[in-house]
Parts: sequence; structure tokens; C-alpha cells
Amino acid sequence: MPSGMHQVEIGLPINMVWDFVKDMDNWAPLIPGYIQHRKFSNRQSTWEFNSNIGFIKKKISLMVTIKEWIEPTRVTFHLNGLNEELSGGGYFLAEAIDTNKTSITGFLEITAAGAMGPLVNTVLKSYLPKVTKEMATAISTKLEELNRI
Repeated sequence: MPSGMHQVEIGLPINMVWDFVKDMDNWAPLIPGYIQHRKFSNRQSTWEFNSNIGFIKKKISLMVTIKEWIEPTRVTFHLNGLNEELSGGGYFLAEAIDTNKTSITGFLEITAAGAMGPLVNTVLKSYLPKVTKEMATAISTKLEELNRI
């Protein structure tokens, strides 16, 4: 399954990171290609993105289902494509390094099915690490901007 993982350190306590991450409205717009998201509950939402995966340029709609919220460290989720044969999942992990420093890890895996699945999966193998890095970096940058003293 194609996947990507990226870790960054931020000079903020874990509770400040959690206060930001626990509300997807804060960080969803930071994901590359973001168009919009719509929450149905605190565990289920739809997300729309403009994909620019190699030769594939189209709008992708995903159903995102939160599998677990473990305060203040972990959010795990499952993804299902609404307009494409995609499935996968991922997590956001925050780990306290000390009282004023936190490690943030983002992980995402997506698999394409159908006739184009093998070709799309080949492209996803190089695309997902880039997206995951951009997302983790954008979240840490936004947190730093919001918490400047």
C-alpha cells in the first residue's frame, strides 16, 4: 500500500498541539490541494481536494471516518473514495519531548483499485511522502504562527 510519513518537532507543549489538532477545521485547510470539508459528526466528514498526482488532475472526494481520538496524543482515521476507487487511512501522533517541545508525526496510506489502480498506486508511492511532509510542516508552521509570543 502506498504510504508517506513525516515527523517534525515544534517548540510548544503537547496540550497546545492537541488543542489545535482536535478540531479538524483548524488543520484541514492546510492539506495540499484542499478545496473544502463538511462535517457530519465529530467522527465523520467528507473532504474534497484538487489532485495533482502526476498525470491525474481532478477533484477527489473522500469520506473520512475518525477511528479514535486519544487525547492528547493520537487521532487515527479511515478514508474511502466517493468518486474514485480509493481506500486507506492514517494518523496524527503527538509525543511530548519535554514540557515545551513536541514531536508531531503524520502518516497517510492510500490504495487505488479498479482498472487504473496499479498505475495510480505507482504514482502514489512517490506522491504520498511529499503530501505528508507538506501537511506536517504546514501544521507545525501554523501552530508556531498562532502561538508566537
